[in-house]
Amino acid sequence: MAALQDRLRDLFEIENHPLTETARSAGRNADHVLTELRFVTAQNDPVRGVFCCPQDRSGPVPAVLVIHAHGNRYDIGADELMQGRPALQAPLGPALAAIGCASLCLDLPCFGQRSGVSESAAAKSALWHGRSLAGQMLGECSAAVTWLSAQPEVRPERVGVFGISMGATLGYWLAAVDPRVHVLAQQCCFADFAALIQSGAHDLHGLYLTIPGLLGTASNGAIAGLVAPRAQFISIGDADPLTPPLAADIALAEVRAAYASCAGRLMVHREPRTGHVETPEMRHAVLGFLRQELR
Repeated sequence: MAALQDRLRDLFEIENHPLTETARSAGRNADHVLTELRFVTAQNDPVRGVFCCPQDRSGPVPAVLVIHAHGNRYDIGADELMQGRPALQAPLGPALAAIGCASLCLDLPCFGQRSGVSESAAAKSALWHGRSLAGQMLGECSAAVTWLSAQPEVRPERVGVFGISMGATLGYWLAAVDPRVHVLAQQCCFADFAALIQSGAHDLHGLYLTIPGLLGTASNGAIAGLVAPRAQFISIGDADPLTPPLAADIALAEVRAAYASCAGRLMVHREPRTGHVETPEMRHAVLGFLRQELR
C-alpha cells in the first residue's frame, strides 16, 4: 500500500505546488468571520481563497477544505463556498459554520479569478511538460490543507475534505495520499474510469482530469480504498451520466472491500433517480456525517 501511495503522490504532484499567503482581509457577521485570502504559487501566480470560521467559538474548531466543482462554470471557483452553485442545495460555508466547523475554498487553476487561462491551454501545457492540470490542482489542495492545519482557529487533527463533481474526484484522490485528511465527503463523481472508457462516458469529463498512466497504476475504487480506515462518505445518483451504475458498481465494490478489511466507517448514499446534483437528502446526510466525524 505504501508503494502505491508513493506512486500516486508522484502522479498527483502533491509536494510540487506550494502556496504562500500574501494578504488577508476579514469581515464579521452574527454567525461567522469571513476572510478573503491571497496566495501566490511558486511561479508567483496569484490565487484567491475564501475562509469561513464560526463567530461563536471557545477555541480551535474542526475545518473542511471545500474543493469546488467544475460544471463549465469557470466564473465560480472559490465563490462556491459562500454563494453556492446550481448543483448544490445551498452554499456549504454557512452550513458548516452552523455546525461549528471552519471551511476554506481556493480558486483552482482556470476558475474564479484565474479563469483568464483556459482549461484546454493549461491542460495541454502541463501534459507537454510531463505533468497534468489535475496534478497542479491536487498539489494546491494539499497546500491548502497545510495552510488550514497551521491556523490558530483550526484543530489540525480534525481537517476534512468535501467536494462535489470535480471536487469529489480531487477530494478522494487527495485523501488517498494525504494522511492529514481526517475525513472525506464526496458527491456525484465516483466511478471506475476503465468502465467509463468502455461506455464512452469518460468523454463527459473535462480535459483537466487526464493524468497519463493513472489507470496503469490504480483504479478509482482502489484509490478511494486507500482512505480507509478514515471515515468516508460517498453519494451518487444512478441517473447521473458521469456515474452510470455499471461503472459506479465496480468502484463501490472495491472501496467496500477495503473498508471491510478494517474498522473504518464507509457511508454510501445512493439514489436511483438522481442525476448530477445534490438532493436535500444528500445534503442532510453529508452534514450529519461531517458533524459526527469532525465534532
